Amino acid sequence: MTMTAKTALILGASRGLGYAVAKRLAAQGYHVIAVARTLGGLEELADEIDAVGGQVTLAPMDITDDAKLQQLFRSIYDRWGKLDLLINSAAHAAPLSPVNHVSDKDFDRCWLTNARAVKKVIEYAEPLLKLAKGHAVFIEDTTRTTQFFSAYGASKTAGTEIAKSFREETKNLGITVQIFAPSPMPTALRARFYPGENRETLTSPDAESARLLANL
Repeated sequence: MTMTAKTALILGASRGLGYAVAKRLAAQGYHVIAVARTLGGLEELADEIDAVGGQVTLAPMDITDDAKLQQLFRSIYDRWGKLDLLINSAAHAAPLSPVNHVSDKDFDRCWLTNARAVKKVIEYAEPLLKLAKGHAVFIEDTTRTTQFFSAYGASKTAGTEIAKSFREETKNLGITVQIFAPSPMPTALRARFYPGENRETLTSPDAESARLLANL
C-alpha cells in the first residue's frame, strides 16, 4: 500500500470538464484515477498527462456496473489506502423528447448514471474519503430548460439531491462535499441538447476546471 501521493478519482474523465480537471490535477501532483466508458478519450488524456510528467491510472468502465465500481474502490484502497479527492462529472443525456415519447431504455439509463450511480459512488467512496479527510465534488446542471428534458432533468436533479444530503450528513466526519454548477461549456453532451448553438460564446472546460479547483 502506497500512501504518499495525493489521489484524485475523476468520473467522466474522457472529455469535457472531467478531462480538463484531470489534466490540471495531474499537473498539481495528484495521482489521477480516470474513469470513463470511452477508452480512446482516456488514452488521449493519459498521453497528455504523461507528456508533462504526471501520474495517471486509467479505469475504463461503466459506473452503473456495481461490481466493477466496488472493485475500483477496493483497488484504490489496496494501492493507496485513501482517497483525497472525488469529482463526479459523469452524466448520461437521453435524447430530448416529450415525456410520452421517452423510451424506458433511455429513462432507465439516465436514472442509473445520473442518480443511482451517485448513491453507489458515495457508498463506496465515503470510507476512503474519511481516511484522507478528503473532498468530494458533484456537478450540478443548472443551465437546462424544462421542456423535453424530463429524463435527463429528473435524474440529474435526483443525483444532486443525493449529493446535497451527503454534504449535510458528513459535516462532522472530516469530509468536505461541494456541489459545483459550471457555466455552459462546448461539450459533447451540451451539443446533443443545443446542436445549432454558437459554441464560441460558451466557457471552455479548461476555464471551468480552474474555477472548480480554486474552490477546493
